[in-house]
Amino acid sequence: MPDKEKLVITGGNPLSGDVRVSGGKNTSVAVVPAALLCDEPCTIENLPDINDVAALADILRKLGASVTYEPGRFMTIDAQYVKDSHVGYRDAQKLRASYYFMGALLGRGGKFNIAYPGGCEIGSRPIDQHIKAFKALGAAVDEKGGDVAAEAKELVSGNIFFDIVTVGATINAMLAAVKAKGTTMIYNAAKEPHIVDVANFLNSMGAKIKGAGTDNIRIRGVPYLRGCTYTVIPDQIETGTFMIAGAATYGDVTIRGCIPQHMEALSAKLLEIGVRVTNSDDAIRVRSGGVHRSVNVKTQAYPGFPTDLQQPITALLTTAQGVSTVTETIFNNRFKHLDDLRRMGANIRCMGRAALIEGVPRLLGSPTTAADLRGGAALIVAGLMAHGITEIYEPEFIDRGYEHIEEKLRSLGADIKREST
Repeated sequence: MPDKEKLVITGGNPLSGDVRVSGGKNTSVAVVPAALLCDEPCTIENLPDINDVAALADILRKLGASVTYEPGRFMTIDAQYVKDSHVGYRDAQKLRASYYFMGALLGRGGKFNIAYPGGCEIGSRPIDQHIKAFKALGAAVDEKGGDVAAEAKELVSGNIFFDIVTVGATINAMLAAVKAKGTTMIYNAAKEPHIVDVANFLNSMGAKIKGAGTDNIRIRGVPYLRGCTYTVIPDQIETGTFMIAGAATYGDVTIRGCIPQHMEALSAKLLEIGVRVTNSDDAIRVRSGGVHRSVNVKTQAYPGFPTDLQQPITALLTTAQGVSTVTETIFNNRFKHLDDLRRMGANIRCMGRAALIEGVPRLLGSPTTAADLRGGAALIVAGLMAHGITEIYEPEFIDRGYEHIEEKLRSLGADIKREST
């Protein structure tokens, strides 16, 4: 059994320099399963070297696809001879995005049998809207014994009305509908950048999708999808994490290879805090030269403030002057990192889905444990801010979504290393 690891951070160093952002995690985990819909080999470039992408490659191979994967570079997928439509419990539990195999397999062959997905425990994330979409396209869906199974003699177009804005169900509906007969309309669709990217990937193979990035998406089914080479967009959340880390350490950091328009909600909040943010075509410079002010943050669907950046910005606000309020509206269990921040000296009170943060002069290094992906990122930000040494146990949660994060931070001057426990 391999040794457990921990990240060790000696805080207090202002981050400085340039860092290049990796390919988008949230795009990649949807685009890789979507390749099952392709009737020819396809190549996906700019995939991040993270555990979630590697887990998806393993699932594809078990389904019968031929996969050539060079981590951090590309994946070539030939799914022409895939016959299996079952994803078992152990594989599905590795990541939440395993549910994208539902839409992809249903769209490909009209059936799937998949165990309920796993991933970070950040609160209730039901798949009822996914099932609603599959039924609207003519599939019979059965849930029992921890599995979800669906089958359709023929997928036909339908009108899909989502009760809530949901990223996962919007993508799964697109995957299931792309080869269905007729024209499908998705109403109250999510608008995140990675939804647009998945639609662009499918369109590059010959799909007919219009309206991705708006409330309503129209999909005209096609019988065949050709092979292509596609490059995924930069990671919005990694970009934001480095922006927050640069600000939190009173540094001067330029994030390159990003899309500044995707970061407008965070940039506006950092400006309100007192951080200088400068955009160019594909780069963002973050400089923090003065006192940080308290702000109120409320997570919302895109283009609002991203839930995936709620935890990292909470760490930044622990030393801002005044009282900040952070309200989480997307997930109901995304404050697990607060106990560790309190251990480091933060003054935080929870009131339901809101956290009240009274700024303290400084944080102190402490042993901590990453309970989920973005909570782990928050502990890294806190460790970089703190005086003394911070240890972060269970860093494999962080590895699920950040490519070689300690190496990138070291390039900016951080004192961070990985050790066996």
